Amino acid sequence: MAVILKQPGSSVPLCPTQRIVTGGTWNHFQLLRQGFENSRVVRLFYYDGTIEIIMPGRAHELFKRLIGLMIEAFLLDREIEFTPTGSMTQELAEVAAAEADESYEIGDFRLSIEVTVTSGNSSKLKIYQALEVNEVWFWEDGMITMYHLVNGDYVKVDRSLIPELVTIDREVLARCVLIGETSRVQAMKAFRSAHPVLT
Repeated sequence: MAVILKQPGSSVPLCPTQRIVTGGTWNHFQLLRQGFENSRVVRLFYYDGTIEIIMPGRAHELFKRLIGLMIEAFLLDREIEFTPTGSMTQELAEVAAAEADESYEIGDFRLSIEVTVTSGNSSKLKIYQALEVNEVWFWEDGMITMYHLVNGDYVKVDRSLIPELVTIDREVLARCVLIGETSRVQAMKAFRSAHPVLT
């Protein structure tokens, strides 16, 4: 029997993120992907004979959208062109495939963002390394950790090394995401106040 949790005083179910990890070949992965083709609530990853299936929960979706909104506001405020690529599949046939929580193409750089509610950061980095994604940000336990691809390996950095994002304060971004749990308006005000557009 399914148990549906609800926030006290709220009619919105608290759906926890579910994660399944299993072994399988690239062909198995392709069959799974076909099976979930029309699903908007399942994300799939593949690397080195391991298949990961994620069914995001409500908090997961809230945090990833808040981070995305702030990145997009930052770029739009500065009239910087970018392409939001969301959870589109990034893949290298027979080797790796990923569906990030959010992803962007900014100039010549690719950025992927992962909201982590269970362990798995190191395995995700291996996937993105195989896909040659320039930068990966992880949100976990109220913090943002950034990794930039340098000479084929990820290096942990305090600030983004994507030129258009270098002035984003990682700690301020994390604080504003937490504010956004209760007020998206106040979160955006705080974020923009900390990142004024210099004229």
